[in-house]
Amino acid sequence: MQFNVGDKAVYPAHGVGIIRDVITMELDGEKHTFYVLKILDNGMTIRVPVNNAQQIGMRTVVGLGQIDKVFDILRDRDVPTDNQTWNRRYRDYMSKIKTGDPLEVAKVLRDLALLKSEKPLSFGERKMFDQARSLLVQEIACARDQNEQSVGAEIEALFTTTKPSAA
Repeated sequence: MQFNVGDKAVYPAHGVGIIRDVITMELDGEKHTFYVLKILDNGMTIRVPVNNAQQIGMRTVVGLGQIDKVFDILRDRDVPTDNQTWNRRYRDYMSKIKTGDPLEVAKVLRDLALLKSEKPLSFGERKMFDQARSLLVQEIACARDQNEQSVGAEIEALFTTTKPSAA
């Protein structure tokens, strides 16, 4: 997978960035080529070795077909309640977020939103919820060329709709 200056790319757990430059540096007598990726959310600059970009999980922005799958996951309410201890659940969720896979991040957001509807989230869970939400909103907004507020409202609406009453 090759990126060019100006391309948008996703760096796992940090979100969408723009390739600002492709540079070659000499390290220990060897020349290495790096993508210079500026993360949109916080302005952080990351140098990613071109030959390791795929192994690290750097990828193109999600396609529109994948966005539909993300929303299917977010709408899914037929998931068993996670009864693991908080620290084990935290590790599982963080490992999903670190993959950078939007489907895995969507599962974390959905599970935490469902948990949030039952009881208040702990500080760590709230941070994870916010991170998962931010990563998804940012990438979907970028893929659809929409503003983040409208995408955020669309996702929020999935979790604030009233549950159907039993007939």
